[in-house]
Amino acid sequence: MESSARRDRDAEGRARNARPRDGLGRPLPYGADGVARQPEGVRRTPEQTLREAQRLLDAGMPFHAHEVFEDAWKAGPAQEEPLWRGLAQLAVGLTHAARGNARGGASLLERGMGSLARYAAEEGVPTYGIDLDGLARWARALADRLPDPVDAATRAPRLTR
Repeated sequence: MESSARRDRDAEGRARNARPRDGLGRPLPYGADGVARQPEGVRRTPEQTLREAQRLLDAGMPFHAHEVFEDAWKAGPAQEEPLWRGLAQLAVGLTHAARGNARGGASLLERGMGSLARYAAEEGVPTYGIDLDGLARWARALADRLPDPVDAATRAPRLTR
């Protein structure tokens, strides 16, 4: 009971872990220098989402990129949820691979590929220039490479053509 009384909470009283995190989203000890967290609930255009997520991926911060995609799937049209969720799953797959969790990485890469494939099969859905085929090839190659060590920045995918 006492540990829940000391949980970090946001202004609305929801549980939020306030510990600093590293570039791969791993919690660090309180007081350590961490990487700034992505603000939650930011509304971006699809183009802004892709630009910000690519910047984070290129910087070796796929966990943070996943948070940007998560904002897009929660704020965007329901029809586009599989697109943004699939991209978030790919980013988390890369995160797990970079953390050394090959099983988790492969599982999330597979889920992300499945989400994107289902989205691409729909008629007339917007893709915003996202290279869905290229991302599927990237995810397959990365999943096949595991459990070899992965550097998130050098293995980051290109989101658009």
